[in-house]
Amino acid sequence: MKNKCTFSGHESFPCKSLWLKKGYDFVANKNDFNSPDAVITLGVGKNMVASIRYWLRAFGVTDNDVLTELGDYLFDESKGKDKYLEDIATLWLLHFNLVFSEEATLYKMFFCGVQKERTNFEREQVQTYVKLRMVEAGKMTLFNVNTVKKDIGVLLQNYCLPRKPQSNEDFSSLLIDLDLIRQSSEGKGYYFNVDGKRKVTKEIFLYGLLKLKAQEGDNTIAFDTIQENVGLVFCMQDFETIEMLKRLSREYSQYFTYSDVAGIKQIQFTKDLDAYQVLDNYYGKDI
Repeated sequence: MKNKCTFSGHESFPCKSLWLKKGYDFVANKNDFNSPDAVITLGVGKNMVASIRYWLRAFGVTDNDVLTELGDYLFDESKGKDKYLEDIATLWLLHFNLVFSEEATLYKMFFCGVQKERTNFEREQVQTYVKLRMVEAGKMTLFNVNTVKKDIGVLLQNYCLPRKPQSNEDFSSLLIDLDLIRQSSEGKGYYFNVDGKRKVTKEIFLYGLLKLKAQEGDNTIAFDTIQENVGLVFCMQDFETIEMLKRLSREYSQYFTYSDVAGIKQIQFTKDLDAYQVLDNYYGKDI
């Protein structure tokens, strides 16, 4: 868990499909979120301005209001690979960054923690899980029950089809199409859609693997570490992650190998591979 824990900042708005491009352009054009004009330039209310700023950071499009390499890679007006988020792979990529970066603390806890313990859950169980983790980390002072409750509500809005939609706007959350979380048909429960979810794009999985390698600082990574930090992010079961690793190690055999010797499963990198090179392999070298 990162030293800094954040359970707020979104002003109770899930991230809408067009917000990241809109926010990216706003920053690219040297606008200032603190300016009174931000409301007019972005064409949204004051709280939404704060929310867009928060989501740009949480998804890794900006860092301290400065555009990141990922932000430029996806959203640059002339060279951006998927400015309007028309490709499901881009949603997988953004989802991975949201969870892995831990800018929004709840998302890592939820996908890599709660999911490890249960497939079905109710909001209160997620809340209890977060509270326990915070106690264990000695960070109980940062736990506010109402803030975490709101954060859980927004997370579910980001990923779930609405139960009682009021308008089309209810279907505009950025990550709904990944189909990772569903509501139970009765009661107030939810479940991780482990069986029926869309399949993650293999290059995006490898991008995640390379991010993990950089974080671990090691060329050998145990399967359990991969499953806990990458597989679960994509709601993959062990066998799916193993299949993915085998497939990638065939396609990228000059860079890494997958082995399963005496029950010890791991991958070993033999040559450096750049995460953006992998993304280029998917999106194509040139626009």
